[in-house]
Amino acid sequence: MNILVDKKLLGFNSTLLFSSNEEKNTWWRSISQNAAFKPLLDEIRDEAKRLLTEKDPQLPFSLFKIFAELGSRLEYEKAYFEKRRRLNTFTIMVLLEPANIDFLTALENTIWSICNEYSWCLPAHLQNSAETSIQVSYTLKEAIVQAYSIDLFAAETAFSLAEILRLTEEYLNPIICKRINEEVFKRILHPFKENQFGWEKQTHNWAAVCAGSIGSAALHLIKDPGELALIVERVLPAMDSYLTGFNEDGICLEGYGYWQYGFGYYVYFADLLKKKTGGKLDLFDSEKVHQIALFQQRCFLNRNLVVNFSDAQPEATVFLGLSHYLSKIYHDFDVPEQELRSKYTEDHCSRWAPAIRNLLWFDENTVPMPWKSGTFHSRESAWFISRHQSELGSFSFAAKGGHNDEPHNHNDIGHFILLGNNEVFLKDLGAGLYTKDYFNEKRYTYLCNGSQGHSVPIINHQFQKDGPERLAGICNASLEEEVDTFELDMENAYEVASLQKLSRRFTWIKRNQPKLILEDIYTFTEQPESIIERFIIPSLSITKDSKGVILEGQHRLRVFYNKTKLELVVRMLEFKNHFGETENIMALDFNVINPEKDCSVNLVFQFD
Repeated sequence: MNILVDKKLLGFNSTLLFSSNEEKNTWWRSISQNAAFKPLLDEIRDEAKRLLTEKDPQLPFSLFKIFAELGSRLEYEKAYFEKRRRLNTFTIMVLLEPANIDFLTALENTIWSICNEYSWCLPAHLQNSAETSIQVSYTLKEAIVQAYSIDLFAAETAFSLAEILRLTEEYLNPIICKRINEEVFKRILHPFKENQFGWEKQTHNWAAVCAGSIGSAALHLIKDPGELALIVERVLPAMDSYLTGFNEDGICLEGYGYWQYGFGYYVYFADLLKKKTGGKLDLFDSEKVHQIALFQQRCFLNRNLVVNFSDAQPEATVFLGLSHYLSKIYHDFDVPEQELRSKYTEDHCSRWAPAIRNLLWFDENTVPMPWKSGTFHSRESAWFISRHQSELGSFSFAAKGGHNDEPHNHNDIGHFILLGNNEVFLKDLGAGLYTKDYFNEKRYTYLCNGSQGHSVPIINHQFQKDGPERLAGICNASLEEEVDTFELDMENAYEVASLQKLSRRFTWIKRNQPKLILEDIYTFTEQPESIIERFIIPSLSITKDSKGVILEGQHRLRVFYNKTKLELVVRMLEFKNHFGETENIMALDFNVINPEKDCSVNLVFQFD
């Protein structure tokens, strides 16, 4: 799609962050004395003190080659992101304390170091790239033209440096200012203008983050409206590709963390573009974008616990700056409570754009509110989420259908999450440790990705298969005041020749002590070898009684089942989470004792 942008719009005499140095300096002085900002700034000041005592991290070749040789990402990325943490922190401290030469020196050294990096991309994103090609064909007849790849973090680095330049150029040495311009144009803006990148047509966070970062860097650095139009005309179709990855319901199938990431960068760019064009180009003026914005308030189950289908984390915090900003655009956007605020050091990738906007967009006058009770269902994305509050506490249930070729896909058709009073009883493991194998043909051997790590059946010793044809049909979805029902056909998720029909029905009864009734109905052409109803739970205390089992942590959940039809086996499992930590979990395997061609399984999960 070709999009033409009137360069006159981009020549609009507008300000992007502050109208003048005087306004900027006044604002930074004011927040230093504002009690509402104190917790935010204290975190940054504490981190600055720590970083001043640390040596500048280096990115030697010995770290660069680890991914290619061993498939591990952690070693290089730890040093890479620590440099970005220094960049963010020292920039903010220069703005808060411009007379402190220690912070300015540290900032200039960090910028210099980043400008000297071999690549701004991560090694994991440089496979089959010019940077990792070992072909040598240089000659004096032709000048050496360095080819530059652009990944998420290269684009983000350009955005960061461009915006930091605009905020601190009155303090920076002119050579540092020159280097920022030179490296951003050389590594990002020129390559983007001259080449096509695969992520431009992706329908997930890469399109928004890469294109949004490049567009933002261009808005900050390119002065000529005609040249700026060339970049914006390339960015806008990529943003459209990103939006194509959403259904009209606005659900982010990649999970909340990727909503915060991808949609965040969509918003950062859209804000700058809107300001640059005096409101003439408004990427927020779309009902689909409106629904995407509302995903945040829909996907939280209770307090900081989220629906973490796909490669998402089970717990999350919110960017208050982003939330306050969106609440001013969309009247029905719910501002979350301040205790859910993301701390400055929480982002292990140390991203500049959200970090600075958590200050710039923070509004102490907004009215926060706890997550509301209610049920949200989407037939398009096949998500079902219910939050229920009673006299005895807060309870939540979420389930999904969908298909097994979703962004950051897990084979999880029919999977569900159940929690009471901020304690998860039936859980989703979320994202595992990202390695080379995590994103290749071995992906579904990982417990967190394959159906073996989800609360779904194992049929004839077979797990679910991946692929877009492995999809669920929604038979029924009913939302009532006291009872919700959600029913799926999920036989297509399995490659079991004799399986003709498998329907899973959830009945969510919303009382003072809610209960969830699960019924699976099977039809086979011949007697099945085995049916195992697997349920993934945290490491809890398990007590058996005459009617079932009691799962106990801080609270209790009873699981009722027919012991003449089902035999329970409890398995201890472990997996490495996204941060490389080993987590111990449990699988409740209910074996159907005499599986027949036509059979059903019923279990009741009752909060106690």
